[in-house]
Amino acid sequence: MTELLFKQNLIQAIFLRRVNRFILECELSSGEIVEVHLADPGRLKEILLPNVEIWLEKATNPNRKTKWTAVMCRVPGEEGYVSLNTLYPNQLVMKAFQMNALSEFDQWVYERAEFKVGASRFDFLLREKNGTRKMLVEVKSVTMVEDGVALFPDAVTARGTRHLSELQNLQKENVYETSVLFIVQRNDARKILPASHIDPQFSKAMKDAAHEGVSFYGRSCKINPNGITLRKAIPVYPLTH
Repeated sequence: MTELLFKQNLIQAIFLRRVNRFILECELSSGEIVEVHLADPGRLKEILLPNVEIWLEKATNPNRKTKWTAVMCRVPGEEGYVSLNTLYPNQLVMKAFQMNALSEFDQWVYERAEFKVGASRFDFLLREKNGTRKMLVEVKSVTMVEDGVALFPDAVTARGTRHLSELQNLQKENVYETSVLFIVQRNDARKILPASHIDPQFSKAMKDAAHEGVSFYGRSCKINPNGITLRKAIPVYPLTH
């Protein structure tokens, strides 16, 4: 079990509104209205609804403009939680690779993070346990789920589309094995599909990459006010539009 524990006790608050991509306005239990940093630039329109319960972490840097950071919130209308920090998936995956805890990659071992190829930087480089092949792994954070179906992306991502095209070309050239690992930062997803109605270019790039041999994997997470845990593998269907 791969787990990240939060560094401090979280403070429960109420989400009021999103000021911009990275700033939220929330109400503390004392009634004080505070500005909160959001580390997820996605749309989050289905998640950040007025008056939803949200959990905050106090900033340790006294000079920081925003004194709070959003960590997670209640899934609207449900009992579960969803993470609001896109940094957690990479941290979880790195820990899992170092522990050899992902069965999807049991023939590979962790070599390094942030590996540069040409003008791009990929999240992880693995090497074959009993061979000479190398694998590039790109991690994507997923928060949008509809009726048990996780959808990515929740906003147009030119960067994500470019990454898929680059992985496709590297796979085609037989330089590296390549894969994408979707981390759903909540516990209510049964499968993962491309959100073609939001970003048809990413959806097409995902389909093209799969045809060329890029592998796609998915994992869900369990999250609560204590921390976030990487859970079971869930299927990805890159060819579904």
